[in-house]
Amino acid sequence: MDLNKTYKKKDSISEINFKDSYHESETIQRIIKISKNKKFLSDLSIAHQNILKRAITDLNSKDKKKKKDKFTLTNYAISEIDILPDIFVLKYVVHRYRYEIFPITKEIDEFPPYLQIEPTSICNYRCVFCFETDTTFTNKKNGFMGNMTHDLFKKIIDDAEGNVEFVTLASRGEPLACKDINQMLSYTNDKFISLKLNTNASLLNEDKCHAILSSGVRTLIFSADAADEKLYAKLRVNGKLDIVLKNIERFKNIKEKQYSNKKMITRVSGVKFSKEQNFDDMKNLWQGLVDQVAFVEYNPWENSYDKSHNEIAEPCSDLWRRMFIWWDGKANPCDVDYKSMLSTGTFHEKKLSELWQSESYNTLRESHLNQERQKITPCKSCYLV
Repeated sequence: MDLNKTYKKKDSISEINFKDSYHESETIQRIIKISKNKKFLSDLSIAHQNILKRAITDLNSKDKKKKKDKFTLTNYAISEIDILPDIFVLKYVVHRYRYEIFPITKEIDEFPPYLQIEPTSICNYRCVFCFETDTTFTNKKNGFMGNMTHDLFKKIIDDAEGNVEFVTLASRGEPLACKDINQMLSYTNDKFISLKLNTNASLLNEDKCHAILSSGVRTLIFSADAADEKLYAKLRVNGKLDIVLKNIERFKNIKEKQYSNKKMITRVSGVKFSKEQNFDDMKNLWQGLVDQVAFVEYNPWENSYDKSHNEIAEPCSDLWRRMFIWWDGKANPCDVDYKSMLSTGTFHEKKLSELWQSESYNTLRESHLNQERQKITPCKSCYLV
């Protein structure tokens, strides 16, 4: 492996949208038209109005060259905007700009652009590329395994509502393994512009289908990496592809029959780990069941504390992009640090804005900016930038 090779979490190496072709120019014109509506514009703070101006300037630029610090619409962003009513579009653009550009310009404001909430750290799989293969992590005696309480979840959601619009329910574990997940999902209804749920779909029974479809989830991501039963079981240890397929078929049928007006994106997202994996096979298997299929680049994050250090000096973009809240309320800057050596505090002690702007978080950012990530564990062994 090239010790200086870097990876970006958000990047897909292969992707396809089965529903519609992407239409960037039409989406940009829609955004510009909505921005002229004074009512929608007045819903934004002055600071966010200024961000919107920056975003529209970039989107409307006649210079079509892709520049690192220029805001553009990804295919995913276009599909997410497509399912939004006009009233939410400007807010989406503002928060998408913060998510895409602030990590480049190294800006932070009061809240993280993206929040990942972990309903549970427990998973029923032992995927070969995941830190759940670390027995010192999964051993219950070591204190890393647990479920978030419904009360804590509600407090986090209440603090995030109106402040963070991009939220994902997932991190180290399988969200549907959380005993209170149905009640948690119910509490998210009508609270966020972009709420995602990641799941391996192995526990997606009928009750959970209804819980998801009646919640605030707008994008449902199924984690699957192979179209062949044997290869799937080899990569996703303890998993069975036929069960996952039946569960997703059930979800699709329930959605079509009982929630036909529900605007939601479904995506199968796999980790490109082995040469045996074939994207065309994935497309053929999942077409008709989901809206999108993607492969993301494998980042060797499993057992990140034991790997040799590399020579990467570029700051990690996640320090300006997202924050994680574990099941026990602990705040963490990333999930490569799955044992929380870099934790910046707990939600029990501080609110989201205080954690995001805390001295410890800013010290970590400064260390990365000063090209000192080689002094930090596990940053010194991580390939994400």
